[in-house]
Amino acid sequence: MNLYISDTHFGHANAIKHDDRPFESVEEMDKCLIALWNSRVSKDDDVWIIGDFCYKSGKSPDWYLRQLKGHKHLIQGNHDRTTLDCENALKYFESIEKMDHTFDTLNGEKVGVVMCHYPMAEWYKSRHGSVLVYGHIHSNKGETYEIMKKIPRAYNAGCMINNYMPVSLNELAENNRRFSQE
Repeated sequence: MNLYISDTHFGHANAIKHDDRPFESVEEMDKCLIALWNSRVSKDDDVWIIGDFCYKSGKSPDWYLRQLKGHKHLIQGNHDRTTLDCENALKYFESIEKMDHTFDTLNGEKVGVVMCHYPMAEWYKSRHGSVLVYGHIHSNKGETYEIMKKIPRAYNAGCMINNYMPVSLNELAENNRRFSQE
């Protein structure tokens, strides 16, 4: 099964304040994110991390990665330099790309899935049924969000709008729909 998540910012204390995350400390956030991830992901699942995995942490990225289940794929975000520079972390990824694509099922229909950390107005086969999974904007409902919510089949994988865990494509679509109604 494919699962998607972005902007976990493991180890990043300021993410708690920036995103109004429901955690008292970075230690609590990290523990909760790891537990939620592992409660959801099996060893055979493919988890697409749509950027910004770990940032400004007192722990090495591989400390987190070795605890997380699944086959991990990293779509590079603007805060992934520490992860990319950690040789031990790299062995935990099946793939590392700036942008990638896969196939998945959305409402019973096989679809192409384009993944990029940054929101885009158009992507490969966007006019022919493919979907975009992106991150970067977290739960910010600013100008970029206002543009993206008008684009059918573009889904924000930000962990803060997806219950802080990797989710399926169907769940991602539903969580984005719910988030747009808040």
